[in-house]
Amino acid sequence: MDIHVRNDGASTVIEVQGEVDLYTSPKVREAIVAATKARAKAVIVDLSGVGYMDSSGVATLVEGLQFSRGYGGVFRLAGLGATVRQVFQFAKLERVFDIYPDVATATQSLEPRTADGS
Repeated sequence: MDIHVRNDGASTVIEVQGEVDLYTSPKVREAIVAATKARAKAVIVDLSGVGYMDSSGVATLVEGLQFSRGYGGVFRLAGLGATVRQVFQFAKLERVFDIYPDVATATQSLEPRTADGS
């Protein structure tokens, strides 16, 4: 599993590659906790590189959502593949999380707008 964290001003993006399970979810949690402790305005977890996620991975994401809501931050998921999306649908969590097709779409509404709306 690989995790890359980048800050782009409007958000902190956590890119996850590999399987997220009981053994690897603590690494994901560590990245999410660091972002939320820093009170990132928005935390976006990019799951486009994740082919498998078990309940411990889902629990880690729920915890991240709770942390960010605790200080008024935004928590979004991006790039869920078919297998991971099924896990969220089965648990009825697609209604709980803000889920976007990709990071670009997830960050789009975070960018400040000018007076003319552009």
